[in-house]
Amino acid sequence: MKSIKDIENLNGVRVLLRLDLNVPLENNKIIDDFRIKKVLPTIKYLTEKGAKIIIISHIEKTLKPVAEYLEKIFKVFFIENYRNALTEFEHIKEGEIILLENIRNWKEEKNNDQKFAKEMASLGDIYVNDAFSVCHREHASIIGIPKYLPSYAGLQLEEEIKNLSECFNPSHPFLFIIGGVKFDTKFPLIKKFLNIADYVFIGGALANNFLREKGIDISNSIVSSNNFDLKEYLDSPKLILPIDFERENNAIVDAGPKTLEELQKYISKSKFILWNGPLGAYENGFKKPTIELAKMIADSHAKTIVGGGDTIAAISELGIEDKFSFVSTGGGAMLQYLASGTLPGIEALEN
Repeated sequence: MKSIKDIENLNGVRVLLRLDLNVPLENNKIIDDFRIKKVLPTIKYLTEKGAKIIIISHIEKTLKPVAEYLEKIFKVFFIENYRNALTEFEHIKEGEIILLENIRNWKEEKNNDQKFAKEMASLGDIYVNDAFSVCHREHASIIGIPKYLPSYAGLQLEEEIKNLSECFNPSHPFLFIIGGVKFDTKFPLIKKFLNIADYVFIGGALANNFLREKGIDISNSIVSSNNFDLKEYLDSPKLILPIDFERENNAIVDAGPKTLEELQKYISKSKFILWNGPLGAYENGFKKPTIELAKMIADSHAKTIVGGGDTIAAISELGIEDKFSFVSTGGGAMLQYLASGTLPGIEALEN
């Protein structure tokens, strides 16, 4: 996989830059700029080298607030229809930027329509992917465009691969903490890291399947409907489960204080910690144990790699992003990369 640092001359080169600027908005105002900050080094690198940039991204509604954010740092032109971009390119200078409106407004994006991908590719001389968090999507702007242009990895994408790859050959003792809800998605990771890590703590609704298998009353708690044979994993000395809970409406909604005390023991003796997912129903306001866990990991002396939407939300709420060795921009992409060691968007750059 080639890096933008391998390009000898970028002056005047038209760069199609795929980013993930899907930041949370409230009343059309950005309430968390974490993902934007992560890709600023790549944007600055390209502008300082004199490239002419078209940024492709998606968002739930509109990228206009992101354009306003970027306009405070760069010379940015916001275009709602990508078909006007080529005309605009004739007017922008080296180091200036066109930001296209939400690429998912076009159904051809999710369908990986090849005509659409080729049309998009015609806008640029080269393609750069710095959107790790969507590299698990087989969309036109991720795997389609690279078929038609010389393609490179951005600086953040390189950092993601470098740091997450360390999880496959970590320092020991290695503690893997995984929480959240999607048992079917995360179970392959649990199985894989029971072979790699020294300790695997399973929290959130993920733990409910294991707790039920142990004969613990989980009542109305969230649980996967699929049938998993978990008995062999319950015998693993590496497996750690919550030992007390907060309940509401006869359901487990969060971890209890004794569980946090137990986790602290493992955190204090670990040299490498990987954490993805909250300990409770974070989006429903059950935040305290997850926030306490974030503080404990931040204060540890271990190498710390963390990711996942609610995990990052807790860290951002505390304002302690810089206290972790690496904070991944990926949620689903992080999980899939850790499970398989690659992603469709990464493979597209290697072909």
